[in-house]
Amino acid sequence: MIPDPARADRTRRRTRIQEEKEEKILDAALEVFSTWGYRGATVDQIAALAGMTKPNLLYYFRRKADIYLAVLQRTHEMWLEPLERLDPEGDPAGEIAAYVQRKLEMSRDNSKASRLFAMEVLQGAPVLGATLAGRLRTLVDEKAAVIQGWIDAGRLAPVDPRHLIFMIWATTQHYADFDTQIRAVLGAGAAGPEHFETARATLDRVLLDGIRKS
Repeated sequence: MIPDPARADRTRRRTRIQEEKEEKILDAALEVFSTWGYRGATVDQIAALAGMTKPNLLYYFRRKADIYLAVLQRTHEMWLEPLERLDPEGDPAGEIAAYVQRKLEMSRDNSKASRLFAMEVLQGAPVLGATLAGRLRTLVDEKAAVIQGWIDAGRLAPVDPRHLIFMIWATTQHYADFDTQIRAVLGAGAAGPEHFETARATLDRVLLDGIRKS
């Protein structure tokens, strides 16, 4: 995981309690930022939700901008982890199906983080632009090369690997970023666990049938 420059005092050793405090602050900040946006959110709101005083919070993060950056970086790392697990030694269809599954689970379990991240990207990624052009691009290039290797070996149908990854992002993250729209259309059908199981089965059928070698 890349170091997070937004967190205060990079040189000190962080104890388990300090790490837990920081995560508690970031959890509270996610709630506040996803409700009020960056401009509407305040450090006082975040501190209150975290059950801390403002001076105590500022011991860990110096400014609101630092908290926002840390929330986005944590989300970005969380988003990259499923792609990092794409194993070049595994079965291609099985690896891609597992990637789709993990991305859907993240959309189900971390919808607020996904929407906040999407908001940052839609605004032109003023905070995360360098990270997207650096770490994200490097990882996508690496995993696209893995997929291309499977294609070259005749184990997958010829598709553009990067656009396949984009397609998986678009379809899986849609269930978090447009959750309100999905619930408006599906009504009670969006409430149970079978909703995401149906989504997974549908994506598996469409994506895997499209990339399997005939």
